[in-house]
Amino acid sequence: MSNRKPVHLAVYDTYADWETGHTTAWLARGGYEVRTVAEGADAVRTIAGVRIQPDDALAQLRPEDSSLLVLTGADLWDTGDALAPFARKAREFLAAGVPVAAICGATAGLAREGLLDDRAHTSAAPFYLAATGYEGAQRYVEADAVTDASGLLVTAGPTEPVAFAREVLRLLGVYEGEVLDAWYRLFHDSDAEAYAVLEAAGR
Repeated sequence: MSNRKPVHLAVYDTYADWETGHTTAWLARGGYEVRTVAEGADAVRTIAGVRIQPDDALAQLRPEDSSLLVLTGADLWDTGDALAPFARKAREFLAAGVPVAAICGATAGLAREGLLDDRAHTSAAPFYLAATGYEGAQRYVEADAVTDASGLLVTAGPTEPVAFAREVLRLLGVYEGEVLDAWYRLFHDSDAEAYAVLEAAGR
């Protein structure tokens, strides 16, 4: 049994199924419990219609009880303020020195909350975040995924779930060095030679 604090995965209707699968699966394999957190106790439905029954309530989630908050994309990020409470929780986590990882539409939620104004970040495209009216355009990085200088914030666009996972796995120390590089080459580039590196490392 791992004594690590759980990773909390935010879930909500229209959750983008494909964006955090690599992240959560390999965190679990690395010894982290993954717990889902939602605003209420009712089940939510992903974009695919998959039903998720949340483990925890957002209002009761404390940064000190978590290793990481993961915010995935969802149509709801772009259709109103329904998911704003999750961005506010991200603010709470960052203020407490607990990491946050956001992909796709969740990056726009963080931008609206002002959390990207002073941190290096990326997303789907610069114009996508610019539409939020945020003040962090000069900190936008053209990269597959970005971890900011504080080591507390990971961001990525919707087409980079593997790069997103790479940054999270590095951040939480699940993989590092040549093993992390091999993991990325295997799952992103289908590099068969990378499998031997992972096998040799017992991963």
